[in-house]
Amino acid sequence: MEKLSISILLTISLLPFLCSSFSPESPTDRRILVLLDDFSFKSSHSIFFNSLKSRGFDLDFKLADDPKLALQRYGQYLYDGLVLFSPSVERFGGALDLAAVLDFVDSGHDLIVAADASASDLIKSIATECGVDFDEDPSAMVIDHKKYAVSEIEGDHTLIAADDLIQSDVILGKTKIEAPVLFKGIAHSINVANGLALKVLSASPSAYSANPNSKLSSPPSLTGSAISLVSVMQARNNARIMITGSLDIFSNRFFTSSVQNAESKIKYDKSGNEQFVTELSKWIFHERGHLKAVNVRHHKVGEADEPAMYRIKDDLDFSVEIYEWSGKSWEPYVADDVQVQFYMMSPYVLKTLSTDQKGLYHASFKVPDVYGVFQFKVEYQRLGYTSLSLSKQIPVRPFRHNEYERFITTAFPYYGASFATMAGFFIFSFVYLYNK
Repeated sequence: MEKLSISILLTISLLPFLCSSFSPESPTDRRILVLLDDFSFKSSHSIFFNSLKSRGFDLDFKLADDPKLALQRYGQYLYDGLVLFSPSVERFGGALDLAAVLDFVDSGHDLIVAADASASDLIKSIATECGVDFDEDPSAMVIDHKKYAVSEIEGDHTLIAADDLIQSDVILGKTKIEAPVLFKGIAHSINVANGLALKVLSASPSAYSANPNSKLSSPPSLTGSAISLVSVMQARNNARIMITGSLDIFSNRFFTSSVQNAESKIKYDKSGNEQFVTELSKWIFHERGHLKAVNVRHHKVGEADEPAMYRIKDDLDFSVEIYEWSGKSWEPYVADDVQVQFYMMSPYVLKTLSTDQKGLYHASFKVPDVYGVFQFKVEYQRLGYTSLSLSKQIPVRPFRHNEYERFITTAFPYYGASFATMAGFFIFSFVYLYNK
């Protein structure tokens, strides 16, 4: 009994270390749960897994139907990211199910979902909840008779050499991916109602989704650039999700294969898969494009301390520091589109912040001639970057009775009219009384 009590106390004391979730202050040493259909994927996809390990991630490999599966314990999450390389699983083991995966994402954690032709309804349901719809035909695959990958064996043109990539340095890195990306799998499309999802790798206009082993009896439901091969989504809580219809896109075989597009005479010794997947995984796991804002300050011009309130027409300075995580340290974030709002029901002031190129953003403006409870608001959203939402409340008062000007320039005509009336009355009285 005494040993049992000691074990329980030891477990509780170690719990904060076991459940260390993603920290915006230091996004390192993160744990990722990798669910597999078969442990053979550890060797067939080892290059991808070793890439994650070399970048400081702790991978926990388990079968998708493991009866001991759990994402959290005692109300704390055990992992910071989830990789689903189990397209055929019909039901997860243990305490893991569709709702648990969605709660995991809703809590701000990251997710990678890889499907293939054997994708189960469970995997498709997860994708649907994330705003992505796989082709309903279970036998359909992406076919392209123009941009297929040239091979020694004439195939069914389901092995595609895709090169329609999203143009974003923050998502795919600054180094251009020269070689096409090999893809063999099923098609999906982005739900039009989802404004957060993006196509990272798209099919060519000549592609379509159909059963490669039978003739088309009706037009395919997914065609051309409407087909997404790899999609990502950044939720409003900054959780990031990657969904693809090809598990092979992560495989060692595709990573090391040579590739030649059927429409091109250039043959590459190595496909672009490794660079594409590595760079995209850096974005998914917040090694790039992750912003933080600190030291929000405001004060009157010429002063250093933050006041309890402002007066209308005061001149003030506002500043904030913004940094981006580089994968190893926080680096100054440099942009020219960060704005601050001085807000009460609607923005009375909207000012673009200047930067010193070292992470400090600042602006000066005059408090509007309206009193009430205002907020300094910074709402920053940019493709590929985590969103920033900052607010700081401050009241604004009117002039006190002894703070107004003694004589108002615009009132001089009224002053003149008053004195003219007094003088006229005096002259009239004098004339009336002494004129015989």
